[in-house]
Amino acid sequence: MAESPPVPKAAERRKWSPKEDIVLISAWLNTSKDPIVSTNHKGGAFWKRIQEYYNGSPQLSGFAPRELNQCKQRWGRLNEQVCRFVGSHEAALKEQASGQNENDVMKAAHDIFLNDYGSKFGLEHAWRELRYDQKWKSNSKDGAKEKRKEGAEVEPEFEEVRPEGVKAAKRKKRGNEAYDQLQTMLGVKDAISKRRLLERLLARKDPLSETEMVLKDKLVSELVVTGLNCLNWLLYCLLYCFLVYMLHGVNFQSRVM
Repeated sequence: MAESPPVPKAAERRKWSPKEDIVLISAWLNTSKDPIVSTNHKGGAFWKRIQEYYNGSPQLSGFAPRELNQCKQRWGRLNEQVCRFVGSHEAALKEQASGQNENDVMKAAHDIFLNDYGSKFGLEHAWRELRYDQKWKSNSKDGAKEKRKEGAEVEPEFEEVRPEGVKAAKRKKRGNEAYDQLQTMLGVKDAISKRRLLERLLARKDPLSETEMVLKDKLVSELVVTGLNCLNWLLYCLLYCFLVYMLHGVNFQSRVM
């Protein structure tokens, strides 16, 4: 009777160590923030880059290399669990009582996670690596303490500045244009009011009071300044000469009469 061929043994599943997790997280963050990779590479090429980054890390010297699918599956679990714990930590921050410190908050967060998901959270090292990245930051008001703390610890010259989005830039431009238009309209309205007031003063037949004379001279000066700021400044200069002539003529006639 012929013996049946031996059944090949399944490859032994190797657990991920905290050091491997941290290198994988670093590989994902660096690759995802690379503008060339994120915009021009498809999913396969993206994870190929992560695998190469991971296997080429000097921190994992002596560790067996990982396959692309292994990296992808491990990242999926890290991301899922860390996102869940972010919610638990945020809930713990909201319930933080006066006098409780970070250790008390962490204990409460672990208790909330255990109660919500029925298992302990064993990836705290991964959460600590990701907690200050934009995607995993807490959105609660109390969580803003962590953001302010992070900002205080970062040197200004190394602080990351995110480029303004196209839509945000357009909204900002439209807002500035609307403000400029409003200012222009108010300026025109103010100029018209002053011009009408000056016309009324010039049309007065009876002598002007001292206060009215001061106001009239001020309006004339402002009209000249406004004219100099316009393209047709020459016309305003001629107008100024005409107004001065009219003013002196009216004053001379009033004295003679």
